[in-house]
Amino acid sequence: MTANRPAFRAVADKIREAIETGAYAPGSKLPSDTELAKEYDTSRATVGNAFRALLAEGYLIRKGRSYLVSPLLRKILRDANVRYRKTNREQGPDGSPSRGAFASEVKALGMRAGSDVTVDRAVPPAHVAELLGVSADETSVLSRARRMTADDIPVQLATSYIPGDIAFDSPLENVDTGPGGMISRLAEMGYAQAEVTEQIDVRTPTPAEVDELQLTEDARVYELLHVARTAEGRAVEVAIHVMPTHQWTLRYGWSLDSQA
Repeated sequence: MTANRPAFRAVADKIREAIETGAYAPGSKLPSDTELAKEYDTSRATVGNAFRALLAEGYLIRKGRSYLVSPLLRKILRDANVRYRKTNREQGPDGSPSRGAFASEVKALGMRAGSDVTVDRAVPPAHVAELLGVSADETSVLSRARRMTADDIPVQLATSYIPGDIAFDSPLENVDTGPGGMISRLAEMGYAQAEVTEQIDVRTPTPAEVDELQLTEDARVYELLHVARTAEGRAVEVAIHVMPTHQWTLRYGWSLDSQA
């Protein structure tokens, strides 16, 4: 340890090593700050700072006044190369029916996917309205807002916006859109998604996101702007995803020009 390195970092290193070696199992409760301060010959404040650092890294979760090892120690793989394929949306890794790509991604970790869904006819944010070619001054889109979980751990906030002339009075207004999720229902309605673009930024979470995703204020999140278009070029979905960086791996791939 260097002379300028904060003491809590060394304590965090020891707790992290204990988690990674299995001394503290996923889901188990950590000893109190008093107990760990005695074990590591340091102060409770130093242990508290170590806990907060490990919260930000995703090693710990908080339940009331206690700290537990996160059940989600492996990152969720969001593989854009395969997640939008029909088979990946409608079937999990074990071949069982799936409610969309997210459910399949969480099942791949042996965990249970959950989603609290709020469906509403809404006035879209201005940049969403521009992408969809709808009015930003009136109720012109269907909003599907989801708080998504893996074994009850919040891992993502996502809001999809679909033009009202497509979505109003359609199966997309159901909370449960069935096998394959919204993308499969759009395809059945004649609006199959043929092209997707995604823009990713990394930022600190808003206070509301800290609360809903159970983060520390110094955590980082991906903000992913997803735009899906039909073969004719019409934008039929704009989605804004917010995902803690410590919980997700994002994978992309593309073909190169053989003449390059």
